[in-house]
Amino acid sequence: MKTFSATKEQTSHEWFVINAEGKTLGRLASQIAHRLRGKHKPVFTPHVDTGDFIVVVNAEKVKLTGNKLKDKKYYNHSGYPGGLKARSAEDVLQKKPTELLYHAVRGMLPKNRLGRKMLKKLKIYSGTTHPHQAQQPINLELKGI
Repeated sequence: MKTFSATKEQTSHEWFVINAEGKTLGRLASQIAHRLRGKHKPVFTPHVDTGDFIVVVNAEKVKLTGNKLKDKKYYNHSGYPGGLKARSAEDVLQKKPTELLYHAVRGMLPKNRLGRKMLKKLKIYSGTTHPHQAQQPINLELKGI
């Protein structure tokens, strides 16, 4: 018996909607990364994009446990000397609520061109509405979060 290896033509990508309201950031991000990679499917192949499209709504209502809201820092460097900027998670959540979840999921995906392709299938919105109704996404309830 030969080992099955999925090809691009054999894979199907479904659309799912996840409501992030009240969910913990890291636990939610790991479940999303798992689904974007396609590890929940029996045809998972590491070098092929077998994952699904994920639409996340209510990203501004995600939770951080402990003192992470004030203590966790997000760094950005301009490339010039002294160009390091640090923002707390609280500031990021107020100004760009989608960036917290995007940054967390990006860190859990492969750091190569396949990981970048998987990240393009993630759509994050801060409100309850999204423009992907035409794809008929399925509501997904994540367990254990």
